[in-house]
Amino acid sequence: MENKYKHNKQKYSFIKCFCILNIFVIFITGCANGFLGESENKKEFIKTGFAFNTTYTITLNAGGSEELLNECVSKCSEYEKVFSRTLEGSEIYNINEIEKAYLNIVQTRQSKKNNKENIKESIKESIKSKTSLNNNTEFNVNNDGSISFIVSELLYKILEKGLYYSEMSDGNFDITIEPESSLWNFTAENPEVPEHNQIKTAAKLVNYHNAELKDKKLILKVAGMGIELGAIAKGFIADDLKKYLESNGVTSGTVNLGGNVLCIGRRADGEPFHIGIQQPFADRNEIITAINADGVSVVSSGIYERYFMQDEKIYHHILNPSTGYPYDNGLVAVTIVSEKSVDGDALSTTCFALGLDKGMELVNSLDNVYALFITEDEELYYSKGFKEMETK
Repeated sequence: MENKYKHNKQKYSFIKCFCILNIFVIFITGCANGFLGESENKKEFIKTGFAFNTTYTITLNAGGSEELLNECVSKCSEYEKVFSRTLEGSEIYNINEIEKAYLNIVQTRQSKKNNKENIKESIKESIKSKTSLNNNTEFNVNNDGSISFIVSELLYKILEKGLYYSEMSDGNFDITIEPESSLWNFTAENPEVPEHNQIKTAAKLVNYHNAELKDKKLILKVAGMGIELGAIAKGFIADDLKKYLESNGVTSGTVNLGGNVLCIGRRADGEPFHIGIQQPFADRNEIITAINADGVSVVSSGIYERYFMQDEKIYHHILNPSTGYPYDNGLVAVTIVSEKSVDGDALSTTCFALGLDKGMELVNSLDNVYALFITEDEELYYSKGFKEMETK
């Protein structure tokens, strides 16, 4: 194919099937935590923290202040209270708990035949018996058996974007994947593949067509459904932080959410940021390639992010919604360069899910979106326009 590019420099070692690719988006120019001082009457501020189960770093090279950084930290905390699937009491967590309780009631008491107000009260009692947290999410059980949730404006916006990409990918990217993703614990001390019957049962609940946004409400049409925003939330948050910082006078900086890098303008010296993609199985200073980044987002998705080994087989976190098991399509990573980080976040997962050929076709059909695909057979594949961004 025309946009195929084989890396001709030092080959990286793929140590059989049980080795894992370790690619990170990295900055060519390093930085430290905290206030760095003055340079030509300009102050640079950096803050590092932990949220969304990952480390984040916000760097303000020009136009920033300690107050702006602190506000960004507060915003990250607020985002987590809305988007996190695992943080007890978050908006998404509460919605998913209500759905789990509803499914249990339907299965054990055939409550769909009962008065919907009785079902609602049964759901509330079930949740109250399991947790000390106050689940104050407003919801209604509808006559057709669906549940309507009143959601915040922030959650509504990201759900719109998530359903857009679910449709674009024909369900290969699916924000209703939570019943499957919640079965896999990649951070456990001794993670294991879930029971096949559990995965098979969960897969029946995953279908973005059964999620609808209407009148500022989220409607889930099948009892037991759930929402997972892990493949899109960091990009959405990065864009929101960038918008906030620019509106408050920041002209140069970066937002790095666990490797999702979003640039604000150029470097303080007027040059574009240089962002590298690290060479796998090498020190962090060894990179595959580097690009000039001028106000753009760089996001990677790959099997290296979260995984474990079982019976000499890799199980990673990018799940196929139709099966509930990790994708096995010959790809190990996809990097997306785009204007908006939310698009890069969703597209990196979408293109990985679609595989090399269909993923490349999708990227090449989009304006101002560029991609680098890395396959198991040690080759790099570039979309149109990616190589033009590489540093010389």
